[in-house]
Amino acid sequence: MKNHMMTTLAIGFIAGATLAVTPAAAHTALCSCYDNKDGTILCEGGFSDGASASGVKVVVTGKQGNVLVEGAMNKNSEFTFNKPGEDFSVRFDAGEGHQINIKGSDIH
Repeated sequence: MKNHMMTTLAIGFIAGATLAVTPAAAHTALCSCYDNKDGTILCEGGFSDGASASGVKVVVTGKQGNVLVEGAMNKNSEFTFNKPGEDFSVRFDAGEGHQINIKGSDIH
C-alpha cells in the first residue's frame, strides 16, 4: 500500500510539473487591409485562436513616420480610414509580440 501511494504521488507530481511548464495556448495576431476603390481602406483583424480584435489600436503613418490616422478596431474587428495621398503604412498593435505592419503599397 505504501509503495502504491508513493508511486501515485510521484506520477501526480510529474503530471503537475508537466502541466506547469506546458505553455498556454498561443494566439497569433492577424490583420489584412483592402483598398475599397472608393478612397477608403478597410483593415480586418483578429487572432488565430478566433479571438476578437475589437479595441485593438491601429496607427496609419506616413513615409517619415508621422501619424496620419489613429484609431481602434470596431466591434466587428474592422477599421476603415480615408486613403492617404502619400506613401503610408498600417500598424495593427495588439501589444508586444502582436504587432503587424502593412505597407500601403501592398494593399490592393
